[in-house]
Amino acid sequence: TTENFPSFAVVQELTGAWQVAFDPKWGGPEQVTFDKLEDWATRREDGIRYYSGTATYRQSFQVKAPLPEARQVFLDLGLVKNIARVRLNGNDLGVAWTAPWRVDISRALKPGVNALEIDVANLWPNRLTGDQSLPPGQRLTSTTWNPFKKDSPLLESGLLGPVTLQTAEPLPAK
Repeated sequence: TTENFPSFAVVQELTGAWQVAFDPKWGGPEQVTFDKLEDWATRREDGIRYYSGTATYRQSFQVKAPLPEARQVFLDLGLVKNIARVRLNGNDLGVAWTAPWRVDISRALKPGVNALEIDVANLWPNRLTGDQSLPPGQRLTSTTWNPFKKDSPLLESGLLGPVTLQTAEPLPAK
């Protein structure tokens, strides 16, 4: 049979802590450590739970196993709510805006330590919901119509993962 798309093999999962920077102008903490990837809406801090905007995840990693030379290497983000821009070692590798949440990192990956940055933006409803618990003068948002109440369910947000390094199997010759 002929395949149109390569198959992918996971070679490493990026586990451990992530440094996450939120924009304080939108109620988030300037810097926080996530021991593991998790949904912003489940965090105890109101500044994260009700945050809407972009946050930057940072982690350094070293490739643990030798990678096959002739194969492309991809960073698979697992699940993202809702859009992500990936930078590796200062190289902008583009935006992942739908599944599969995967970008080619072949040209930016290097031996030794690699510096990964992922900007993740979510949707506006969590901030609108959080603002309903604040007095009008302290709210960060304003809109002509807000269907959200202070007890409206929050939307999943952030980088949910798992984040993995994957190699692409070459396509069969046609």
